[in-house]
Amino acid sequence: MSLGREIDHWGANPGDAIDAALSAIESSLQDLFASDPVYWRTSQKKDVLERLEKLQAQQAALKLRVLASAGDIAEETGAKDASGWMRAELLVDTAVARSQIKLAASVAKYECVAVGLAEGVVSLDKARVITTALDKIGADPVASAEDLILAEKLLVDHATRLTAHELRIVGRRILAEIDPARFEDAEAKALLAEEERAQQKTGLRVWDNHDGTIGFDGVLPVSVGMRFKRLVEAYAQPRKQQLLDKQAPLPPWERLMGQGFARLLETIDPAALPRHGGDATTINVVISLEELRKDLGIATLGYDEANGTTISAAEARKLACNATIIPWVLGGDGEVLDAGRSSRLFQPIQRKALRLQHKCCQAEGCDMPPEWCDAHHLDPWATGGTTNLKNGALLCPHHHRLAHSPAYVHERLPDGTIRFTRRP
Repeated sequence: MSLGREIDHWGANPGDAIDAALSAIESSLQDLFASDPVYWRTSQKKDVLERLEKLQAQQAALKLRVLASAGDIAEETGAKDASGWMRAELLVDTAVARSQIKLAASVAKYECVAVGLAEGVVSLDKARVITTALDKIGADPVASAEDLILAEKLLVDHATRLTAHELRIVGRRILAEIDPARFEDAEAKALLAEEERAQQKTGLRVWDNHDGTIGFDGVLPVSVGMRFKRLVEAYAQPRKQQLLDKQAPLPPWERLMGQGFARLLETIDPAALPRHGGDATTINVVISLEELRKDLGIATLGYDEANGTTISAAEARKLACNATIIPWVLGGDGEVLDAGRSSRLFQPIQRKALRLQHKCCQAEGCDMPPEWCDAHHLDPWATGGTTNLKNGALLCPHHHRLAHSPAYVHERLPDGTIRFTRRP
């Protein structure tokens, strides 16, 4: 028999009331599901979304109240907390369950937050933001108990007008809002300490996936990270991607950002790079004369296969267009037949001249604006081509990739345009 239906010998039966209330909620939801929103009026949809947002906060408040008093569940199952039961019976990941139990304990400490949740004016996300901010204030030696109470009231009030993200920003400096004279210096010191911790946390890992890709992840200070994000977004250029193929859907944002990051690296001016190993920062590509003559040749990025990685000869030629590169051509016995010169990017004045001269991508049928095009060596630098206007052409990133792809051949037509043809 369910515990919720047992007789209360004190003269009441709260179990029946709880069961009846939950059944009424379930029945009401089924009634709503039976109606198709496609046929609802716009005003009805807005009303439903608004009321569901409030109901969701109230449901979260009820769940947190139950979790805050769920010690008997842990005791019955022999677990440290109710997360074990939630994992076994509700299939909730242990980390998620413990996070909810921790939030329940935090909300139980702050009456205004609990009331805001119960009234539906504070969402679960906002409750998490507020309690995190209040816990930090509680640990601040400068803040008093009165400051904590006032901060809670102010943050709950702000929650009725701000998003969770905006509320998080306000929460970081709520003490300065309470008493600027007393807390601004403390806030400045806290920011300096946070920035110092960010410097200590800064890190980057790079690894070879051995599938033609390199993986990396890292942590950056906010000031550096935001600049990095803006630069990559600038090179991602989603509008440009749509113009490349007006019929194709826009690629996933993560892919655009990855391509933007690659473009950022490709367009770094070698003259601005630091000296590395006693010389200017360069890319060494080692390739045999036999491989160089093949359409589908293989090169080594680095000094040798043990300390580098293999790439196609086509990719090596593409690198030569956009980076400082020294191609080392080896004979059959490994002797150096030719040590190529360090290439240079087309200079700004040369790029301007190419744009003025050609107006758009020079690939046949492509009208990509010149500002979005790369300066391409018609006679590749890696094979002796020079960086001058006669040997330069404007190609959009799509056609620039094709120019270095062994799957395509290209020829320059009498009018100066470049025709690409897929190899049979």
